[in-house]
Amino acid sequence: MARSNTKKNKCSRGHRSPVSKKRSHSSTDFGHRNYSLYVNRVLKEVVPQRGITSRTLDIMNTLINDIFERISMEACSLMCFRNRCTLTPEDIQKAVYLLLPGKLAKYAVAFGNEAVQRYVRS
Repeated sequence: MARSNTKKNKCSRGHRSPVSKKRSHSSTDFGHRNYSLYVNRVLKEVVPQRGITSRTLDIMNTLINDIFERISMEACSLMCFRNRCTLTPEDIQKAVYLLLPGKLAKYAVAFGNEAVQRYVRS
């Protein structure tokens, strides 16, 4: 019986086999960052006299990781759609415009560009 020679997409998102590891039931999974320190810093800049509970910090951390994952998946699909293997800033910007509504996307892209420019200058 002859094998069929089909080309595999070089940008395919194949799933790895699951690893049999015990997972803890914490709010942050392995591989996800913890942004609670940064959320606290921003809160203290905006409203210095207010605090935030640890449960609310967990929810904010989950939200940030979820948005990051959605943007990265959409940018990856845009990259593959264009038959490229390099992720460009335009892919990220288009993914943000596709996922976030109107003004929120515009502000996110503007603040992101400003942050990248500050990083490049330093």
